[in-house]
Amino acid sequence: MRTLLNILWLVCGGALNALHWYLVGLLMAVSIVGLPWARACFTLGTFTLWPFGREMVDRAMLTGQADLGTGCLGTLGNVIWILFAGWHLALAHLVLALGLAISIIGIPFAVQHFKLALASLAPIGKSIVELP
Repeated sequence: MRTLLNILWLVCGGALNALHWYLVGLLMAVSIVGLPWARACFTLGTFTLWPFGREMVDRAMLTGQADLGTGCLGTLGNVIWILFAGWHLALAHLVLALGLAISIIGIPFAVQHFKLALASLAPIGKSIVELP
């Protein structure tokens, strides 16, 4: 079922959403300062391509140890991210989620957009994992 939903997601706008993430990532990568955020954009772009059956988790919980992105620098990076890019990506996913939630068929896709909106608010220090 996940595969079918992911294929429908990809055909019905998931590819465009991922392209939006990749474009923001390229804009971040243009400046050397934006490279940590570019990596997060590319990770979330890949997550956006195939969201069903995957989840975003804190990397410290996943690996059991803290790293540069999960400490106070990661928090600072997420605050900067929200100010410059996160809010408009989250807003785009929320608008799409509200539009899809109108119909019963669109509810699973609305849930995925809501999940992506939450992920787009603080992507630094996170990893994507497959659900069992």
